[in-house]
Amino acid sequence: MTQSSHKIVSQKELKSRVQAWQLAGDKVVFSNGCFDIVHLGHIDYLEKARALGDKLVVGLNSDSSVRILKGEDRPVNDSIARSRMLAALQFVDGVTVFEEETPEKLINFLLPDILVKGKDYSIENIVGAKTVIDNGGEVITIDLVDGYSTTGLIERLKIK
Repeated sequence: MTQSSHKIVSQKELKSRVQAWQLAGDKVVFSNGCFDIVHLGHIDYLEKARALGDKLVVGLNSDSSVRILKGEDRPVNDSIARSRMLAALQFVDGVTVFEEETPEKLINFLLPDILVKGKDYSIENIVGAKTVIDNGGEVITIDLVDGYSTTGLIERLKIK
């Protein structure tokens, strides 16, 4: 067992943790993504997300959902490796994998206080936004670091 592996949990366990944190008065921030090859853009984004609340939980796309979203040659790293990379970040408090193409079911289950996505999304197009807002939460978009995307990084590597 690694030092950070206790952060990687089932959806049911994460729900218990989220509820306990909220009962203790902590604001829980939720974000999601593929996080296939963790890079500066991811680190910056997740640090900013965590700064919005007291706990940061991440919904991680399963390998099959990454293939649906990104193509048959993705993910580069499987969900076990991607979970461990995220859990190793000190500002991430919990990681869980979801099988669906979108995290809507997971967001509806966890009911975080704050839902975060990159500014490349408009709030009305963010999956789960209505649920979070209807439950008294906030939906916030965060500036992204220009020039950093996993797809772009993979394309640059293919050229060399």
